[in-house]
Amino acid sequence: MTEEMEERFKLVTDRIREIRKACDIEDGEHFSEGALDYFFELSNLAIGILPVLKRTEKNETKKADLPDFVDEQKMFYERFEPAYYEENFLNPEYSVKRLGKKLGGILSAFYMDFTAIIPWSYEGRKEWITYYFELLDEIYTHFEDQENAKNAGDKYTDTDLFKAIKSSLHSFYQDYSEEFIADGITGLIDPGRTFFTDILMKADLSEPRYLYFYGSKIGWNEIRLWEYLNSLSEDEIHSMAETYVKGYIDGFAITGRDISIKKSVSIEFPIGLERVMREAVNLFDEAGLSVTLQRDGLLSCQRRGARRNLYSNSMNVQAYYDHKDDRGYYYDKAYVGRKLEVVKTVYEKNRKLAHEYGGPAVVETFGEEKFTPVNKAAADPFTKAQRKVYEELSVYDMSEQGQITNNYIPGDERSFTIISYPLPSIGEKFKEIFKATVSVNTLDSDHYRDMQQHMIDLLDQGYAVHVSGRNGNRTDITVALHPLTDPSKETIFENCAADVNIPVGEVFTSPQLEGTNGILNVGHVYLEGYSFRNLTLKFKDGMVAEASCDNFDSEDENKALIDDHILFHHKTLPLGEFAIGTNTTAYRMGRKFEIEEALSILIAEKTGPHFAVGDTCYSHAEDVPMHNPDGKEVVARDNSIVREFKDSDPSKAYFNCHTDITIPYDELGAITVLKKDGTSTDIIRDGRFVVPGTEELNKPLEDLE
Repeated sequence: MTEEMEERFKLVTDRIREIRKACDIEDGEHFSEGALDYFFELSNLAIGILPVLKRTEKNETKKADLPDFVDEQKMFYERFEPAYYEENFLNPEYSVKRLGKKLGGILSAFYMDFTAIIPWSYEGRKEWITYYFELLDEIYTHFEDQENAKNAGDKYTDTDLFKAIKSSLHSFYQDYSEEFIADGITGLIDPGRTFFTDILMKADLSEPRYLYFYGSKIGWNEIRLWEYLNSLSEDEIHSMAETYVKGYIDGFAITGRDISIKKSVSIEFPIGLERVMREAVNLFDEAGLSVTLQRDGLLSCQRRGARRNLYSNSMNVQAYYDHKDDRGYYYDKAYVGRKLEVVKTVYEKNRKLAHEYGGPAVVETFGEEKFTPVNKAAADPFTKAQRKVYEELSVYDMSEQGQITNNYIPGDERSFTIISYPLPSIGEKFKEIFKATVSVNTLDSDHYRDMQQHMIDLLDQGYAVHVSGRNGNRTDITVALHPLTDPSKETIFENCAADVNIPVGEVFTSPQLEGTNGILNVGHVYLEGYSFRNLTLKFKDGMVAEASCDNFDSEDENKALIDDHILFHHKTLPLGEFAIGTNTTAYRMGRKFEIEEALSILIAEKTGPHFAVGDTCYSHAEDVPMHNPDGKEVVARDNSIVREFKDSDPSKAYFNCHTDITIPYDELGAITVLKKDGTSTDIIRDGRFVVPGTEELNKPLEDLE
């Protein structure tokens, strides 16, 4: 840190101390009581992280005792706990109640970003802490300006104050977007960024103190997950890591991509899983790949709360939901333009690292406490007209950034893998469920490929597939299939076992949009971490024509939920994938432990047919030949939208989203192949596989009965 930054930090820290003193209820002589409480709370947090920052600068974090870490957790993160959050300025409703309708929302949004100083103090990010201290001082000064104007008899309304604060936020994120955005990109592609990997690879994992070194929220899930992993043998740990790493490496081989040109892989996992991940890092190293690791997003300009990268499973999900649109206070065309400029500049500066990056290896979790979002008017920064502009700009932003990224990390050269494990919060049978999940994740891929090939041989005879529901499920949809020119050399469906998507198994295709019509319905499904009830999508020529759910009494709220987490602000999306999941063992696991609704989509999509809205599975890699184990080329890799626009206007060809929606076997009436000669043949009838050679898949279903 430069002398200039050190001086800035010292000056602003002294100023923060003055603010805290001035806002003490006993000494405060100006501002409303709500404003005094607000600035006292934030300045108190700012002063509270200073001892941690000092300890970090002295490299003494690892010397701290466990009780000290526990006390810090309570001091810093208790504000997020549901009981405290409700009566806290982080809660937009409470903030509006105390600060007024005009100021409450924007000040709550700033507070949420300001809490990033907590984990940064453990990382020693003194410069970034300085920036936010200065922004706090600037916002406080706006309140002083209002008070001075009132004392002078001048007009300075809350609307004027809101505009001043909003202007400060806009200028701040414009000025510092280069650092915030650049940090996320370099954290993804640069193995030289070692703060988190040093903890992972060097800490003593036999005792729980290391969990607190990250500075993230450590709760019951993290501690119990650590405890359980520590009870497993070295062989069990190695087997889990090997499945994960092998899936990543096999993904390159199966898709015909050259892994030898790649030097790095980004790993993503929940805090508490370090024993497995340390072994995985060693296995990646043996394969010639260095790992990158960064923290889950903390700021409104990042993907906050997405549970990506290194993440905690103990944060208040409603708090993240309340603050999902916080960037709306400064997000405009100028900001997006600056952001995209930064993205391109950073990738250009790190062109070699970007090209050597192979893609992510992801560990997801399931079994978190059930969450049904509560909509709060105070959390919405937009008028109806503003929201429309925001959503259109978001789509443009996502599309442009996707294209830039693909230029430097080509989709036809990278791969990925995803695997999933349960959290302790899944219930008292957590250990049994974890062992069952490990078994599901290690099912015999070759055996499943053989059974799935029988299905593909039949599917290749059809021009379309009809899917119908039962037991109250209203699904009635015809999915059009790509035509085959030479069936002896070509196939429509990919035979997918356990590689990029663990566990096995599924067969999937990119549907032909024209001729794909009907209704997709599922009674209850979790998508993007949110519960959807009676989700219904109507397709016309492969595009979403209507969408509804029954989460809220208000139709507008239901549409907003779908817009945020399925359509991602697009007016419509294509049906990018149709697949038939074959993992009846996973389905049995879900039923046996009564956790069907808790299963991650990664596992759930293998427990019945699933439909993905958004891009195809071959997005940005449609021109790369893909062959099944039988040697036939999978020719259904794109759709008419991709073919029309991928070269002339990629922003219209790709939607940068892909959301799987699964129909469970017990809600599935039939999957029927429709043939040009007017005949038809079932793949599944009344929830059972009926293709010769697939009968074994019914055994787990019969065991349930």
